[in-house]
Amino acid sequence: MSAKLSLSMGFKAADLPRIQSAIGEFSREQDWPPDIEFQVDLVLEELVLNVIHHGSDSGEGEIKIELISDAESVIIEIIDDGRPFDPLTDAPEPDTESAIEDRAVGGLGIHLVRTMMDEVTYRREENKNYMRLVKRRSE
Repeated sequence: MSAKLSLSMGFKAADLPRIQSAIGEFSREQDWPPDIEFQVDLVLEELVLNVIHHGSDSGEGEIKIELISDAESVIIEIIDDGRPFDPLTDAPEPDTESAIEDRAVGGLGIHLVRTMMDEVTYRREENKNYMRLVKRRSE
């Protein structure tokens, strides 16, 4: 049996703690292992903050977050009406080889998303960005 959580927020970082709190409660209700709860929280924070900071010059817009949890996986969909941006192809590849002090600040977020999630896809449809992430509960 699966459960679904639907949330929405503006392009305001101040809305993020409310979203994270609701997702934390949902994860406990669905008995997610602590590592999955941590990974989902980190990935959502990274992607949502990217939308907030880069999705609109005016700061106006809506972000919808949908989570579906079942015995096999957690599916996350982030839908926003910000400017088109496919982080899987438009974000530069991070420098993971140089010493930390020689690296540019930023750029590791999408790398973390790809590493922590089992599936990550993007599409642009009807003037909205759709990111779909899947985290399997067991390997």
